[in-house]
Amino acid sequence: MTLHTQLDAWIDAHFDEEVRFLQELVRVPTDTPPGNNAPHAERTAELLAAMGLNVEKHAVPAGEVQAAGLQSITNLILRRAYAPGKTIALNAHGDVVPPGEGWTHDPYGGEIADGRIYGRATAVSKGDIASFTFAIRALESLGAKLAGGVELHVTYDEEYGGEVGPDWLLKKGLTRPDLMIAAGFSYQVVVAHNGCLQLEVTVHGDMAHAAIPDSGTDALQGATHILNALYALNADYLLVTSGVEGITHPYLNVGQINGGTNTNVIPGKVVLKIDRRMIPEEDPAEVEAALRHTIAQAAASFSPPRGGKKLQVDVRRILLARAMKPLPGNQLLVKAIQKHGLEVFGEAIPAVGTPLYTDVRLYAERGIPGVIYGAGPRTVRESNAKRADEHLVLEDLRRATKVIARTLLDLLKSD
Repeated sequence: MTLHTQLDAWIDAHFDEEVRFLQELVRVPTDTPPGNNAPHAERTAELLAAMGLNVEKHAVPAGEVQAAGLQSITNLILRRAYAPGKTIALNAHGDVVPPGEGWTHDPYGGEIADGRIYGRATAVSKGDIASFTFAIRALESLGAKLAGGVELHVTYDEEYGGEVGPDWLLKKGLTRPDLMIAAGFSYQVVVAHNGCLQLEVTVHGDMAHAAIPDSGTDALQGATHILNALYALNADYLLVTSGVEGITHPYLNVGQINGGTNTNVIPGKVVLKIDRRMIPEEDPAEVEAALRHTIAQAAASFSPPRGGKKLQVDVRRILLARAMKPLPGNQLLVKAIQKHGLEVFGEAIPAVGTPLYTDVRLYAERGIPGVIYGAGPRTVRESNAKRADEHLVLEDLRRATKVIARTLLDLLKSD
């Protein structure tokens, strides 16, 4: 029996335990917002300690967490140092979007049905907290001579941009791995991803009684004028294409609109929140400047009632997530994952880009080569991630755990 098949056998023998571990992770809510995530970190640390894996708990100061729009965060680092050599970090995030409506399974139940586990974050990405944990345990079960080490990073700020998650750990000097793998899906290894710019646009008009609308300046009409100018950009973005397989073109979405005080009042203020996805080839500074120019031009061209106040617009950046670009050195990870993905899944694992943005970019910005790979289907849509009835096929969890364990063995095995 080869070392790789020994890993597979250990994972098969402990798979029921891995599923129970994932169920426990799902049963502690980490809805973000509101972002009260420290209790989940405490429970995760407790579960890991029960396996003999004692983790470091790094609580982010309350002021920093609240400034980021969250309530509580404790990030976890599990360090397993075997001998001098390279350190490979495995990162998965525990924070999730709220479940929303339409579920037929308990979003916090971890229910098993038809070979799937259901619940918020089963696919993204509590499933990979489980796959990474059990890959490390399988690796150590061999008793093989290893060089280097492994770190498991469980962080809690992916949904809000990572600034008080992995970015905080890296800035504090609490970790500096040589390579890293972040939570992803089983049927592809992702080497690049889009960036994201989010802006908050506050449109100020002049509130007035609805019976005499011409006595004010309707901020909602002004915001609609700006919205039309913004959405028109999507036609231009179709002509801006990426050379990265799996990534197409930029696009813009307005995800939230708030404003007005009552039905019988002309709105004096409307707030728009814009999400602009950037392909790896784009310069974020140029993208932001162009958006601000479009907004300013649209506001200036809006005609208020005769004698009415002109629109005033404030633009504030909420988030800048830079695109992830492939770094020299990531081929070690790509080749190992592709080799073992083919052997375990029986099909070729392509190396592609994705239109999502992830925490991997925070490592890449510091020169740490990384890829995205983990337990899940071919597409986000298949898993219902961020939708009702999010789920993970259990065989994908089992096989992804084997691929990660085999990859770690290849990269850390001492000759």
